[in-house]
Amino acid sequence: MNNKIIIYQLFPRLFGNYNETRKHNGTKEENGCGRFVDINERALRSIVDLGATHVWYTGVIRHATAQYNHPAITKGLAGSPYAITDYYDVDPDLAKNEAKRMQEFEALVERTHAAGLDVLIDFVPNHVSREYKSVCKPAGVEDLGETDHPEWAFSPLNNFYYLPGEKFTLDKDLAGYEEYPAKVTGNDCFTSHPGLNDWYETVKLNYGVFYQGGHEKQFNPIPSTWIKMRDILLFWAGKGIDGVRVDMAEMVPVEFFAWAIPQIKKRYKKFIVIGECYDPNQYDAYLAAGFDYLYDKVGMYDYLRGVTSKGWSAEGITHQWMQHGDERIKHMLYFLENHDEQRLASGFFCGDGRCAEPAMIVAATLNQCPLMIYSGQELGERGMDLEGFSGIDGRTSIFDYWGIRSIQAWANKGKFDGGKLNDEQKELRDFYQRLMTLARDNKTIQKGLMYDLEYAQGEGFNRQQHFAFLRHSKGETLLVVVNFHDREQHIKVRFPNDAFVYLDLEGKAKATATDLLYGEKMPINFTPDATFEITLQAWKGVVLKIK
Repeated sequence: MNNKIIIYQLFPRLFGNYNETRKHNGTKEENGCGRFVDINERALRSIVDLGATHVWYTGVIRHATAQYNHPAITKGLAGSPYAITDYYDVDPDLAKNEAKRMQEFEALVERTHAAGLDVLIDFVPNHVSREYKSVCKPAGVEDLGETDHPEWAFSPLNNFYYLPGEKFTLDKDLAGYEEYPAKVTGNDCFTSHPGLNDWYETVKLNYGVFYQGGHEKQFNPIPSTWIKMRDILLFWAGKGIDGVRVDMAEMVPVEFFAWAIPQIKKRYKKFIVIGECYDPNQYDAYLAAGFDYLYDKVGMYDYLRGVTSKGWSAEGITHQWMQHGDERIKHMLYFLENHDEQRLASGFFCGDGRCAEPAMIVAATLNQCPLMIYSGQELGERGMDLEGFSGIDGRTSIFDYWGIRSIQAWANKGKFDGGKLNDEQKELRDFYQRLMTLARDNKTIQKGLMYDLEYAQGEGFNRQQHFAFLRHSKGETLLVVVNFHDREQHIKVRFPNDAFVYLDLEGKAKATATDLLYGEKMPINFTPDATFEITLQAWKGVVLKIK
C-alpha cells in the first residue's frame, strides 16, 4: 500500500443502530443494536470519502452478554467485547439472521474490500470470559481448558491458571454461577475474590509463565495455549481480514508473538499486526517479534492531550517523536480517541471537538506514522451519556445497547448523507475529511523527511502554544504551523539554515504558500534565516505547500 494508513475504528453494535430510544440500562429490544448488514455500501463509501484506508470492526468475536451468560459476571447488558466466549464465532447480536451470522460477517468483509478498505478486528490473547466455551470450533479442535488439570495451580499443559481448593466469589450475588476451583482473573489477579474494579468477568490465559514461581518461563515444549491461539489467528486470517489489533499485547509473553506472527505472515503476506502497548521499554522487543505498529499512547497521545487540555507546553511535542528514533517512529500509531479514551469533545477533555484541530494536524502530518480515529470523533461526539453500566465518564459505552446521537445524525437511517448533522458537526467533519484525505494521499506526508522548527524560533513565536515543522520529499515542501492558543495569534516562523541543509532545499526568495486544507494562498520568503508571518485563529492550523 502506497497510502499512509488511516484507521477508522467503529463498533458495529453502535454504528448501525438507528434506534433513538436511549433508555438507561435498556435492553437490545428497547434501545436497538446495530448489525453487520447496517454497514452498507453507502456507509463504507462515506468512510472512504473521509480518508480512511482501514476499518477496525470492534466487538466482532462472540463475547459474554446478559442474554446468553450469567449477568453477575457480565459487564452491562451488552457485555464487554473483551470477554470472549467463543473465538470461532461472531456476536449473535450483530446478525440479522442469527443462524447465518458468520456468513453475514463474511459478506461485510467482502463489502468492505469492494469499497477499497482493509479490515481489522480485535485479537484478544490475554484473557477470555469466565464462561468460555466454543460452540463453533471446527471439527477436531480442542477447546480451551478442555484437557486442563484444575487441581494444578500451574502447568504449561493447562490453558488457565487455577486456585485449587478455593471457590470464586465476588461482592455481588452469584446465585446460579459456580466456579470451583477458581480461575485467575484476567488482569493478573491471583485471588479467588477479585474486586469489582478488576477484570472479574474474565480469566487469564496461560502461556507457560509461572507467575507465582518467579515468572519462570516454561516454553519447551511449546505450550498448548500457543498452538490454540495461533490457530485462532489463522482461522480469522482465513476469513479474509487484513490484520488484527492485539488487545493488551504486553500481558502476553513476547516469545509467543515471535513464534506465531511469522507463521501467520508466511501464509498471509500482507497481514498487519497492531499492538496495544503501554511500556516503551518493551516496544523494540514487540516490534522485533513481528508487530507492525504499536500504540503511542503514553507518548504522543498523552502529550497532545496535555497540550490541548492541561496547559502543557507545545515544545514538548519534540521530545515525544525524538524518543523513538528514526526507525521506531515509523511503527508508532498516532490517535487522539479510541474506545478506551475519553472523547475529545467531552467535559473531561476539552469540551469542544474543534479545539483538538491543531493536535489532529500534528498527529496526521508530523511523521510517517499511521493514524487512527474513533467513529464519532469527526462529528464532535461528546460521550457524556449515562447509558447504564457505563456512567457519565466522557467515553462511549462498550458495555451497553445505545444509540449514538452524532452517528445517527450522520447515518440518517442508513443513507449516510449527514442529513441530520448541525452546522458545527458538518464543519468539523469537513475538517477531518480534508485532513485525513491529505494525510492518506500526499506523498510527502506518507514518506517525506521532517524537520522540527520548534527550537529554531525567536521573538514572535510562542513555543508554549505554537508548533511548526517542515516536511519534504523530492519536488514538494510542506510547512505546518498550528496554534494551541485559545485566541487568534500572529505567529512568526523562522527558517534556519540547517533546515535547508538537512532537507537539501533550495531557497526561494519569492514563493507562494498554498494551504492544502482550505486552498488559501499567500506570499512567502523561503530562504535561510528568513521569517514568515501568519495569523491563525484560536485552535487552528495550516498545511502550506511552498511553490
